[in-house]
Amino acid sequence: MPTKTLQIPTTDGQADAFAAYPDGGGRHPGVLMYADGFGIRPVLREMARELAGHGYYVLVPNFFYRHGPAPVIELPEYIGEEVRPAIFAQLMPLIEAHTAERALRDADAYLGFLTAQPEVSAGPVAVTGYCIGGLLAMRTAAAHPGQVAAFAGFHGPVGADGPDSLSTITAEVHLGHAETDLTPEALGELNQALDAAGVDHTSEIYPGTVHGFTMSDTDAFNPAALQLHWDRLLPLLGRTLANG
Repeated sequence: MPTKTLQIPTTDGQADAFAAYPDGGGRHPGVLMYADGFGIRPVLREMARELAGHGYYVLVPNFFYRHGPAPVIELPEYIGEEVRPAIFAQLMPLIEAHTAERALRDADAYLGFLTAQPEVSAGPVAVTGYCIGGLLAMRTAAAHPGQVAAFAGFHGPVGADGPDSLSTITAEVHLGHAETDLTPEALGELNQALDAAGVDHTSEIYPGTVHGFTMSDTDAFNPAALQLHWDRLLPLLGRTLANG
């Protein structure tokens, strides 16, 4: 499967990115994939390749590019509980510096770059994200309602900007929450806000999960929940993007 490391021009510099897309030439629907807070690393590249194998051009930007190329901080092969506090001590200032204004400027650049690639077909795109990437994907979908046809977020703080932030979303949405991230009551409130905004959505707590359940290089990993994530994501993309 073809893969590339790319440089995306932005208003604040060059964002390095990873892209994967199907063999055999041709043009394919575009998917913008936002990593979790740990950033681009082998598990994210593998997830991008997996998705590309289903017929999509997948672009994974390093949204911490202002602080250097990925990996912005040194990461172990396996991110266990014993190293998480030290890693998050380094990551939190980067996350806090990545304001909504920066995220929206970057989203403009990422989408413009994605849709300009010769391997990407014309038409709408999808955005998906994990952890903080889910919030970035939500902001991208809300800011580009005519362009983003599908939005999926997994164990992400998608309600962090308040219910009004959902009002411009026209994409079909799937949200997969961790049991430790959202109570059933909070899920009900989020889903009520999505209903009130007229958003076509599924939004559910994945059973037996903790925050980060999709990431196989962490203690949070849940294989069944990762499979459920694919079982939800792939039909969503199939319904909303002109695949093939």
